[in-house]
Amino acid sequence: MPALRPLPQAGSAGTAGRGRETADVRVLIAEDERMLADSIAEGLRAEALAVDVVYDGDAALERLGVNDYDVLVLDRDLPVVHGDDVCRAVVESGALVRVLMLTAAVTVPARVDGLRLGADDYLTKPFAFEELVARVQALSRRARPAAPPALERAGIRLDPSRQEVFRDGRYVHLARKEFGLLAELLRADGTIVSAERLLEKVWDEHADPFTNTVRVTLMKLRRKLGDPPVIETVAGAGYRIP
Repeated sequence: MPALRPLPQAGSAGTAGRGRETADVRVLIAEDERMLADSIAEGLRAEALAVDVVYDGDAALERLGVNDYDVLVLDRDLPVVHGDDVCRAVVESGALVRVLMLTAAVTVPARVDGLRLGADDYLTKPFAFEELVARVQALSRRARPAAPPALERAGIRLDPSRQEVFRDGRYVHLARKEFGLLAELLRADGTIVSAERLLEKVWDEHADPFTNTVRVTLMKLRRKLGDPPVIETVAGAGYRIP
């Protein structure tokens, strides 16, 4: 079995600094039945979750080592690195990601064994998709730390827990991605944030890195925030709220 890669620790800068609003929940699906994995991913994306997919345990450990996830949907019988070993690695790392283990085993001892490994929840195949969504959403709430404080800068106040934005006391209605972009710019505290960084944090790896989505979304965000312009473009570097 390949050596297990180190995973992000609880309280690490990458985990602590990331917003935990419901719209920003990120899920990793590790399932070797490709049609099932892709179907789950498509359904969760329709529920406004950011979803990445891998098909073996080694790839799951690699993704967990470089990305922050709220929930890991983990097939127990993964190839290359068994799902049990992936689960152990998550637990030993102290990562904040919650584990929903999937298995074809239906016996009580099998479910108990999975929970003893450190899985947070257990779902047997076949399952109702609505139940999987409900369990993922419940686990994502448990994965989040205490609600982050409101972010304020340049007359803008963004409340992550209430999903509300005000500019100079005026309520601004934002779409989900617009809200996410503004939150990342406010968290940067005046420093420059690249378009690549915004794409990574607000979308998921399924997004085309050559897309103009960030630019288009920022254009809409600027329009909604109104005058005077508050988001500055730094040529060749990115964006900031000075």
